[in-house]
Amino acid sequence: MFYVGRPRQGPAQQWAEEYARRIGRFCEFRLQAVRSEQALPAGARSFRVLLDPAGRHLSSTELAAVIEKVENGAVKELQFVVGGVDGFSEPVRQEADLLMALSRLTLSHELARVAAAEQIYRAFTILRNHPYPR
Repeated sequence: MFYVGRPRQGPAQQWAEEYARRIGRFCEFRLQAVRSEQALPAGARSFRVLLDPAGRHLSSTELAAVIEKVENGAVKELQFVVGGVDGFSEPVRQEADLLMALSRLTLSHELARVAAAEQIYRAFTILRNHPYPR
């Protein structure tokens, strides 16, 4: 998961790191800060999900289906991206494979990382029939 901006230490960062550790049981996963959206790595074989308030509202099961489809495809890397304070530029939004909303509420970047990481973990547990989501 990429996020635009500098990481701030605190409880939200600790929770995001905890979920990153849990997700690591299922796949290679990391939290990585980038200075700007222009610094996001390009990848011809990546599937990029922008976390954007104007994006689609998915259930946890629907997110799991997206992850499963990507896992079974020819995609090398699944990228989730949390935008900066100004969101994403239109060119970056147009290049995304999926715009996904976490909530209709405005969330701080720190909280958005935690919520996204938890939902990614939940999606993997759904796919692996793990008891976590019950």
